[in-house]
Amino acid sequence: MSVLRVHRLAAAALLSLALSPSAGAKDVYIAIAGPMTGSTAALGAQIRDGAAAAVDSINASGLLLDTRLILRIADDACDPKQAVAVANRLTSDGIKLVVGHFCSSSSISASDIYAEAEVIQISPGSTNSRLTERGLTTLFRICGRDDQQGRVAADYIVRHHQGAKLAVLDDKSTAGKGIADIVESRLRVAGEHPVRQSYVAGERDYAALVSRLKREGIQLVYIGGYYNEIGLIVRQAAEAGARLTVIANDPLMTTDFLAIAGDAAKGTLFTFMPDPTKNGAGAAVVAKLQGSSLSAAGYTLYAYAAVQAWANSVKRAGTFDAMRVAAALRSDSIETAIGTVRFDSKGDNAAPGFIVYRWRDNIVEAVEQN
Repeated sequence: MSVLRVHRLAAAALLSLALSPSAGAKDVYIAIAGPMTGSTAALGAQIRDGAAAAVDSINASGLLLDTRLILRIADDACDPKQAVAVANRLTSDGIKLVVGHFCSSSSISASDIYAEAEVIQISPGSTNSRLTERGLTTLFRICGRDDQQGRVAADYIVRHHQGAKLAVLDDKSTAGKGIADIVESRLRVAGEHPVRQSYVAGERDYAALVSRLKREGIQLVYIGGYYNEIGLIVRQAAEAGARLTVIANDPLMTTDFLAIAGDAAKGTLFTFMPDPTKNGAGAAVVAKLQGSSLSAAGYTLYAYAAVQAWANSVKRAGTFDAMRVAAALRSDSIETAIGTVRFDSKGDNAAPGFIVYRWRDNIVEAVEQN
């Protein structure tokens, strides 16, 4: 997104705030935390746009009487150390909600700080299963989990590529290695024997990795990682004449993957939650975003729904107290832009599930729902 477009969006949001029923009311600060810079910044932009649109809408609606939500944006660059610094700063500033982080390593590192300070944290994109397995009362995720995602990917591979020579790669990150471990384990249970290898994130040349895959006759490779490196591997494999089918995890739901992989992106498979832009519940939000020349793709509506779920729970609880809001978040289903959300005792959204998608002719198409 250009700086000019960001300024226009901010101006529109400020105008909306000025005209909203909550103008002149008590300011309550919430934040998004995620990769606003770095190699996964396109995904951070999706979260930013969704949360900003939700704040604008809630303020205009008067849902929270005598309250005006103010959104702050915190950049962790998908770095756990920066995420900890962000968490310490946001909790010191009295933030009531953090929509984030995106990268699982960042969410896990920051979550104890939010929990200790009794700040609600709702991640729109951290899928690593360990995040919600630690009994943190104020921690939620509105996306799915990798033990769901990995099962869908592995089962798809077994059904459609049984007997193919397989490889499983990961970028050594919490998210990438975590999902790749799940896929590999499930493939082995099914009787497959994939080659396993890790690569270093942030590099530009994956020729040696591609050469090994080609030399060993790998026909399908599962990659757990982020769109930048996966795009490079896909493109360089095509340039080297390696005939690979690639299937990867949810960060491929961005057109930035296409920009990196080029024509080689065609046919690349990946898993993601059900596309909320196809859900009637989010139609008005999609139209509003498009009216501002913004996309509703990827995690955008998941971030929007995170703010919605929190605001509706604040309304039901009658307070911003985190413990009472957390109880309200778990107590009943909530209608949002992604449909009905119901958080379980761990803080996971019971609804999402995962679908296999494919990039084809610069668009995403659903291939199979498990």
